[in-house]
Amino acid sequence: MAALTLPRLVFGRGQLSQLDAEMRSLGIIRPMLISDRGLERAGIVALVEQAAPSLVDSFLDVPENPTADGVDKAVAAYCAASCDGIVALGGGSVIDTAKLVAALALAQLEGASSLIGKPELMGKTVAPLVVIPTTVGTGSESSPVSAIHLDPNGPPIGTRSPLLVPRLALCDPDLARSLPPRLIAATGIDALSHCIEGFFAEPEHPIIDALALDGIARVCANITTAVTPDGDDARASLMAAAYAGGVAIHKGLGPAHAVALACGNQHVHHGTLVGVALPHTTRLLAQHLPDKAAKIAGAMLIDTTDDIGEALAVLISSLGLPTTLSESGYVVDDMNALIADLVASPFNGTSPYVPNAQEYRDLALRIQA
Repeated sequence: MAALTLPRLVFGRGQLSQLDAEMRSLGIIRPMLISDRGLERAGIVALVEQAAPSLVDSFLDVPENPTADGVDKAVAAYCAASCDGIVALGGGSVIDTAKLVAALALAQLEGASSLIGKPELMGKTVAPLVVIPTTVGTGSESSPVSAIHLDPNGPPIGTRSPLLVPRLALCDPDLARSLPPRLIAATGIDALSHCIEGFFAEPEHPIIDALALDGIARVCANITTAVTPDGDDARASLMAAAYAGGVAIHKGLGPAHAVALACGNQHVHHGTLVGVALPHTTRLLAQHLPDKAAKIAGAMLIDTTDDIGEALAVLISSLGLPTTLSESGYVVDDMNALIADLVASPFNGTSPYVPNAQEYRDLALRIQA
């Protein structure tokens, strides 16, 4: 059974108040904050600055889709301020950026482009990283992966290493209150996809699989309430599911993420792309892995594995999320190129059933309309 590296977890409403003490326990004296301008405008950055007066610098220019250039600029700021640790506040873009900053801060490498997709070039240690997620879905706070765009208009490239697992995940659901309902929905579906595809992945892992099933149950039971103003408890449950989904990523993902990766070059939200594909890919996996599908159906509180794809489609549609690529705003310029990308996807390496070229073609045609 594979080793499982997880962060220390501090979870609960109001737990942001523990940030400074937690950093001291990690030996972080001169932390730098990495976040984005949207969270600055929402007042969340100010809350973190109040909770951590030891912060010596802030880098707030992480782009919506994280780039190698953004990583390099953050590394330069970190080194210029002689920092000794990082606080990442945000969603997957911020946390994935911060992971590579932590690696490059102590590595003898020429910029992010030399490390992306090449985890073997990392040193034996990285700068201590504290992450504070503000969404309810990416799972980057507990995963070993950073996905960064070398080219802002190109697909993201994953870098995977246990060294990229943060030292501390501070999950305070109060920080998700400012999320727009559509973003709660999209990131929540992303969390669901991590749990479903991670549970399907092989080999089995009793701890990861238990967390994945719990995450599936939490998303299905709470996501509809989580998008409402009074959904604090539901958002807390989704944040727990997001953490579980990040743990599930340790096992691997599957064809829904092959779609999201192949279509990750037009600035459509990752969770939206995953949601377009998930009902179709889960139905396909269920046909080939009926025993695992039965457990997923039980977590979703549906009667048979035959209903999984339809139940997911109904849930995604009820949240107002797109159900096709065209509805999401994604334009398929070259169908044959898209299918080739799907067939060659690295996510096929961790899927317990790999769709063949015809199955991927059928999938692409169904989700394009």
